[in-house]
Amino acid sequence: MKLHFYKYQATGNDFILIDNRTGEFSFTNDHISKLCDRKFGIGADGLILIEKHPSLAFNMVYYNSDGSQSLCGNGSRAGMQFASRLGMVNGKSSFHTIDGTLHAELLPSGVIRLKMNDVSTVTFIGDDFFINTGSPHVIRFVKEVQNYPVVERGRKIRYGESFEKRGGTNVNFVELLSENSIFVRTYERGVENETLSCGTGVTAAALAASQKGYQSPVSVKTKGGDLTVEFKKDDSGTSFNDIYLIGPAKMVFEGDLEL
Repeated sequence: MKLHFYKYQATGNDFILIDNRTGEFSFTNDHISKLCDRKFGIGADGLILIEKHPSLAFNMVYYNSDGSQSLCGNGSRAGMQFASRLGMVNGKSSFHTIDGTLHAELLPSGVIRLKMNDVSTVTFIGDDFFINTGSPHVIRFVKEVQNYPVVERGRKIRYGESFEKRGGTNVNFVELLSENSIFVRTYERGVENETLSCGTGVTAAALAASQKGYQSPVSVKTKGGDLTVEFKKDDSGTSFNDIYLIGPAKMVFEGDLEL
């Protein structure tokens, strides 16, 4: 199979994007793992197919590097940027994902405002939080997050008994900073490692930070760059709407591969 691909990154979360408007490509988990392998493949945290949709601007199919599927916030921004390159969108659009219809706006600066689906529940697990922002996330607030053993601790929680029946969870370690900002590091399910940034994780972390008194918009720092999360919170304090994940997505290169 000869494959023309594009490589994108969104605050360091990197993806292989493929124009599949003809519907000619399908991939096994083994194919996806090989493509995403950083030694023997292109190298990426995930694979994204952009396809036609009967009523929306496009259909975005996202795979983690192990072939599993989930919503990816950073990948959705990359998908929007790629769809614009393909001429499928102009400015604002609505598109289909595994989490249903999402809405996005591509600003002239290259920043994408991605409107996430509403969050109706925040679960408290001891001192931790569990929030599903299209993908499941545990949020743990820690000190000195840049020195924290993210992979070691994240792996234990990801595979813990509490989440085994749910298919596991992503795990975010969050440090509260001054001026309404936070620093987030994420252990990603499906990648089975720390990524430089996780869009749904950053969103969940910002919503959890609102339980600590932080207000919208929350500025978020990650190893891969800076993002902003906007939201509205209802009187209960655990239900959110008008949630926006805001940040850049850029093409890195394109190429051909024989798979």
